[in-house]
Amino acid sequence: MRLTWTQSVERWGVFEVVCSGAQEGNPFVERELIGEFTSDCERKTVYGFYDGGGMYRVRFMPSFQGEYSFFLSGSALDEEVRGSFQVLPPSEGNHGPVYVSNGCHFAYADGTPHFSFGTTCYVWALQSDEQIEATFDTLKRAPFNKVRFCVLPKHYDFNLREPRSYPFEGTPMDSSVISSDNFFSYTGKSNGSQWDYERPNPEHFRHLERCISRLMEMGIEADIILFHPYDRWGFSTMMPEQDAFYLNYAVRRFAAYRNVWWSMANEYDLLTEKTTDRWETLADLLCASDPYGHLRSIHNCMAFYDHTRPWITHASIQRQDFYRTTEYTDEWRERYRKPIVNDEIGYEGNIPHGWGNLSPQEIVRRFWEATLRGGYAGHGETYLSDDGILWWSHGGTLKGESPARIAFLRKLVEKLPCGLRRLPGAFDELCAGLDSPITMLRGVQPLRLYYYGFARPSYRDFHFAEDERWHVQVIDTWNMTVRDAGVHSGAFRIELPGREYMAIRLDRIE
Repeated sequence: MRLTWTQSVERWGVFEVVCSGAQEGNPFVERELIGEFTSDCERKTVYGFYDGGGMYRVRFMPSFQGEYSFFLSGSALDEEVRGSFQVLPPSEGNHGPVYVSNGCHFAYADGTPHFSFGTTCYVWALQSDEQIEATFDTLKRAPFNKVRFCVLPKHYDFNLREPRSYPFEGTPMDSSVISSDNFFSYTGKSNGSQWDYERPNPEHFRHLERCISRLMEMGIEADIILFHPYDRWGFSTMMPEQDAFYLNYAVRRFAAYRNVWWSMANEYDLLTEKTTDRWETLADLLCASDPYGHLRSIHNCMAFYDHTRPWITHASIQRQDFYRTTEYTDEWRERYRKPIVNDEIGYEGNIPHGWGNLSPQEIVRRFWEATLRGGYAGHGETYLSDDGILWWSHGGTLKGESPARIAFLRKLVEKLPCGLRRLPGAFDELCAGLDSPITMLRGVQPLRLYYYGFARPSYRDFHFAEDERWHVQVIDTWNMTVRDAGVHSGAFRIELPGREYMAIRLDRIE
């Protein structure tokens, strides 16, 4: 039996023990590897996995610095194994995993606030090496710190090619019969595909791990979609025990990466064979299998899941109304008492589908609406092109105008000490302030941010106490400019250019 492990790892890094073992039979289901990791500050039990070729791995994400010991056991080993390693301070940019903070917001494990500015690229990781590199190159310059993507391949309009790999050993259907005018007839059906659902394809998962790891190095959260309905291979109609085996294997492989978020499903309500009881059973398994308590959600098409369920850490929402989307964010906050992430607000683009031909101005407006109402929004792009590559599914290169404006908003927000919440304001404006327990306890709001959306006022009047001094800035959210409008108190007027998408920021001077 051969064993290897590193002598040190950074805090919230990935520590791994690799060992050789039996290959006969089906090691994926017949062998087990269990790791006990212990320090003065924590003790965790972690289950390993078979990685093919007679190799077994167990991964661990340490939450503290100092010396750790480990003890490995299980039928995958000829004998029990003990060892130790050192956990070093986190490297620059490593703030640990993201958790819920202050009720409706997020923070990293070290307490640094996390403001979610996500994007959707469903199967970017299942494209060619060249295409994947183009996506990474784009993400280096883009404002997004979270990417939603699938473990399983996707079949949908504008996405009819075969993936680079499949999650199980077996044979896919003949893709030559697929065309753009019959994709609905294949959704959810295997149509000749044959898979061994007890034999995962290790290279498929290794490749996804490399993508997750690179995102982690870039400071980008990996919002991993475990199930979805857009399928022609049969993965959306696996039996309950097959779903459970697949989920458990994915969690064992991915959970040690600090940037992982779990999305139980994209558009769960289109997976009609999965009842609420089945989802809840899978949720119990997810919670039990993940020793780190990563963020968990489930995403809708039309009907919302019950986001009050205790296993759901934040509400991942697709708009239910074509016109009003993120305008409901503050209402959902009150309903669910959890972070609201509007992961699908519609996409900037020009495809025939109404959800995918919004203007960049409208996408940016929806981001501002979500943010000032105390939630978060997600980006997507669906521009037609000769090569058939759409960012929303394939990644690649962004073509739209919204990302630069989203970056402008993110820069403004990340200078704040915490997230925002909606404050009372006039009927034709959106007013927000800091969502801080200290601010609420003291009853003094040091920040007011007013947004006017598609309205075009020429000026706004403000009325405060004479002894209150406010520093005023006029923000053009589309042209990405900030104009200093001086310090004011009492009653005062702020002139505006009479353009859409303007905002006014007031900072109280003590």
